[in-house]
Amino acid sequence: MIKTQNLTKTYGELHAIDDLNIELDKGDLFGYIGPNGSGKTTTMRILATLLQPSWGEAYVCGHSIYTNPKEIRRMIGYMPDFFGVYDDMKVIEYLEFFAAAYRIKGPTRRKICNEVLELVDLGYKRDAFVTSLSRGMTQRLGLARVLLHDPQVLLLDEPASGLDPRARIEIRGLLKELGKMGKTIMVSSHILPELADICNKVGIIERGKLLVSANVADVMKQVRQRPILNVKVADDTDAAAKLLESHDIVESVDIRDGLIHVTLGENSEDYSPLPTLLVEAGHKLTLFREEELNLETAFMALTKGITA
Repeated sequence: MIKTQNLTKTYGELHAIDDLNIELDKGDLFGYIGPNGSGKTTTMRILATLLQPSWGEAYVCGHSIYTNPKEIRRMIGYMPDFFGVYDDMKVIEYLEFFAAAYRIKGPTRRKICNEVLELVDLGYKRDAFVTSLSRGMTQRLGLARVLLHDPQVLLLDEPASGLDPRARIEIRGLLKELGKMGKTIMVSSHILPELADICNKVGIIERGKLLVSANVADVMKQVRQRPILNVKVADDTDAAAKLLESHDIVESVDIRDGLIHVTLGENSEDYSPLPTLLVEAGHKLTLFREEELNLETAFMALTKGITA
């Protein structure tokens, strides 16, 4: 549904995006992650045919951004990080205005507007003025607008930016629902744990360079090649740590805040002998688990905080 080939955008000596290669299939929910100024918005604007690249190619729904931009615009919904609303319009009037721009006519227009309002849980605000909406409601109205023409691809640039925790949870639930509807979604965000929860693929970009683009599980594996265990005992922590360190599959042991962090050696995925070793030595285990690696940890490990 989305494919870029060596996509590059330069401004003089500055590379906003540099040799970008991304491929998304139908139904993918792709989390696009990077520091401010890394190239996320530039990528989305090119895919939305609002900005011409310096070189490279991009296809959306099989159409080239060069030869068939009008067809692409019919098949996508693009929501920028900030967008304006009209002061003197009610919510339903705002949506009907854009539905008319998409050439949705007659009774069908009102029906579709009401349906998308219900989908984004704004049906009760249909007669409110758009300027009376909270930031979270405005974001949901923006999503409703890009859904009017039933696009196959959604490009959502920081849809949860500036929202309170409840509004972020609501946006996350809405994105999950859209994913179930078979939409292909590219969403950029800094709320990394929430992206890991809803996305099946992620891309991490820094200074215009795509550092990784893969399934969430594969990104985690790339960051951490060796498992790390968290172990806690009710008795002698130092003695337990020395005992664990003596085992062949253990590479290193570190004690922090009363918790034993055990890094295993290469090809040591089976660590079942370790709890047995501790118990047989008389230690009382209160915690033994593999340390989880979340998307935020992966992001920090792969990036350096450099912007273009």
